[in-house]
Amino acid sequence: MFTDVTNEAASFVTPRFFVAGWDGVVMIHYSVAPERLQPQVPFPLELHEGRAWVSLVAFTLRRLRFEVGGPAFPDHSFLNVRTYLPDRGIYFLAEWLPNPFCVFLGPRLYGLPYRRGRLDYDHLHESGRLHGRVEGREGALEFEAPIDPRAAFAPCEAGSLDEFLLERYTAFTKHGDRERLFRVWHQPWPQAPIDVTMLDESLVASTGPWFRDARRVGAHYSPGFETVWMGRPRRRAGW
Repeated sequence: MFTDVTNEAASFVTPRFFVAGWDGVVMIHYSVAPERLQPQVPFPLELHEGRAWVSLVAFTLRRLRFEVGGPAFPDHSFLNVRTYLPDRGIYFLAEWLPNPFCVFLGPRLYGLPYRRGRLDYDHLHESGRLHGRVEGREGALEFEAPIDPRAAFAPCEAGSLDEFLLERYTAFTKHGDRERLFRVWHQPWPQAPIDVTMLDESLVASTGPWFRDARRVGAHYSPGFETVWMGRPRRRAGW
C-alpha cells in the first residue's frame, strides 16, 4: 500500500517532531474565484492560471508517533480541506478526524482546525473501487471512484497543475491571533488521476461561501507513504 522512503533528505524537516504513514490517499480538487475564497483565508493565496484552488484530502494516518520514540497513537482516518499559499504552502479550512485526543491537541499544539467526525474509507485500489464517507455535525461527504487495480503510479509532471496541487510541504495555521507554520517531508507523490462521483458534498459546503461558485476539476489517488516526517510548530515571524 505504501511507497517507502529513506532517511536521505529527511533534514528537510528540522527538527523532526512526528513521523507517520499516510495510506490510501484520495485528493479531490475545486477551482474557485480568488475573491470568493480570500476573505476566509488569513494569508495571501497562491493562484494557478488566475484561479484559487481548494482540495479535499482523504487518507488514513498509520503509526503516528514521536520521532524520539515511544508508543504510536491509534491509526485513524483524516479529511483535510485545504487551499494553497506561496512557497509550496497550504492552509486548512477545516479537518475532520475521529480521535478525540487529537481533536483536543491539534488546535492547541499546531493551531489546526480539527473537528470530530465519523470517517469510513475503503481505499484499496487493488479492489478496483474507491469509496469514502465522512459524517460530521456540519453535514456529510461521500464519494466513489473506479480505479484500475493495475494502475501505474508516477510523480507529477514538473510545472503542471497536478504538481501545483500535490507537492506541498509547509502548512500555515492561525488560531486566535497566533500564526504558526510547520514543515513536512516525503518523496514526490506517486499518483494516478481518477474520475470521482460525488454523492454528498454538504460537509464541504459547510466550510464557507467559497463553495457556492466552486467548480470541481479533477481528482487523484495515491497509495501513500510508509514514512512522512512532520516538524515542530513554529511562530511564523521566526521563519
